[in-house]
Amino acid sequence: MSEPTLRLFFALPCPVEQAAAICAWRDERALEGRPVPRANLHLTLAFLGAQPVEHLQALLELGTTVQAPAFQLNLDRLATIGKGFVCLQPSATPLALAYLVAALNERLAALGVVLDSRPFLPHLTLTRQSRSRPHGPAPTFGWRAEHFVLYQSQNTADGVRYLEQGRWPLLAAS
Repeated sequence: MSEPTLRLFFALPCPVEQAAAICAWRDERALEGRPVPRANLHLTLAFLGAQPVEHLQALLELGTTVQAPAFQLNLDRLATIGKGFVCLQPSATPLALAYLVAALNERLAALGVVLDSRPFLPHLTLTRQSRSRPHGPAPTFGWRAEHFVLYQSQNTADGVRYLEQGRWPLLAAS
């Protein structure tokens, strides 16, 4: 019998007001594909995949060790990545975002968590399973990233839900 697992990832949650604006813009453009629900909009920092339930406490403790600065995140490019993922991306990755991802990756590696070997590509997925490949400039959707979270991805009868397992502040500018 296999041990129970949780599908987990660290992310920057999209604030409610920005999520509403992003979804309104996406829906006006009638982007092809299956729309990501407003409540699920986020920017993934580290996808952990299926993790044993007993690792959850260590991952929650890991979150408390990350000391990274808060930063402004501006998503201003429309792109299609992978197999039909229509996304918003920053035209320039904030240094503080790259630092946060590196800090998480370093601590996850120390715990023995194996991450995807592809380089970090910051994006917020708008739709999945698109056959078209929209790209180009987009209005700037931005927010101040002041915390990061550990989410559990859970399949329900109504679709996938992301359940917050932990939340940690980013450091304010001094």
